Amino acid sequence: MKQIKDLKTRLPRKVLIFAVLLPALLAGCGNHFASDAAGSNGANAGAAPAAAESAAPSPAQTAAPAASPAAAYPLVVTDELGHEVKLEAPPERVFAPYMEDSLVVLGVKPAGQWANNGQGQTYLQDQLADVPLVDFTSGLPSPEVVMALQPDLIILHNAYYAENGVYEQYSQIAPTYVFKQAAGDLDHSVTVLGELLGKQDAAAQGLADYRSKVDAARSELAPHMAGKKALIIRFNSRGMFLMGGVYGGFVLAEELGIAKSDLVATENSVDLSLEVLPQIDADYIFLANDSMNSGETFVKELKESALWKSIPAVKAGQVYEVDDRYWLGGGLVAYGKVIDDVLEILVP
Repeated sequence: MKQIKDLKTRLPRKVLIFAVLLPALLAGCGNHFASDAAGSNGANAGAAPAAAESAAPSPAQTAAPAASPAAAYPLVVTDELGHEVKLEAPPERVFAPYMEDSLVVLGVKPAGQWANNGQGQTYLQDQLADVPLVDFTSGLPSPEVVMALQPDLIILHNAYYAENGVYEQYSQIAPTYVFKQAAGDLDHSVTVLGELLGKQDAAAQGLADYRSKVDAARSELAPHMAGKKALIIRFNSRGMFLMGGVYGGFVLAEELGIAKSDLVATENSVDLSLEVLPQIDADYIFLANDSMNSGETFVKELKESALWKSIPAVKAGQVYEVDDRYWLGGGLVAYGKVIDDVLEILVP
């Protein structure tokens, strides 16, 4: 069996004012509240939030977009949960945890960034190194922590973040916009961010650049992937999981047109046990060990299994360890990096 290739070491292919809160706001608030209930595999609240069940984006223009009119402030919009959000002026201090990828695309540096166990999204740190980390390890941060950032706009990337009174408390700190699931449709969520922040042109250009990259990669891959299937196996502290159409799986299937394994044809996440291994029908397998919830024990168990070694893709040396930091991320920057890896691996 050929040695598994490790993509983590490979070179890339292409080179406000502080508001005074009502006393009731802080009464009884603990340091953390509201867990991320979206995790399809039972990972802890600080783990990367789960993506939407349907992640297909709407088409974007591939040509350079025409200039759009600047947003007029005061701006009044309704978020995806029906809350009215009013912005008196273009936001300057934005707190949008786990949407930093999209903010980077817009050229916006947030007031604070999502972190788990003291680590932000590492693939973005070249641009966010000086942005304070806000810990989500045990759940959403308390109002006191968020207030200390002095945000003039708070954006919650999924509806779960707004539960258990979080929206009511955060919205007293600053105007708060809630997406039902921002990662489910990046064309939509990036466009909305552009409108909220007065960055419509940057949003349109970022989406157009990404769509051009997708189209070029899809064409380059097509001759090599006819009749082929790919599968991602994710590891964390709780076990092994087959990934369907989310995160890197979304990029493979929906963006690049690579067929899914039958095991995840209709599911976004499926528990994997050693007994299931003989059913794996993928020609290419990608292994993503979640560094936030280390799954080294399960990686070792898998690789030492005789059933694993008997899988055709394993015997053919077509198993690749990839960088979980963006293969398990949801944003244009992360998706672009996945595309670079796939081309590096699958195109001779």
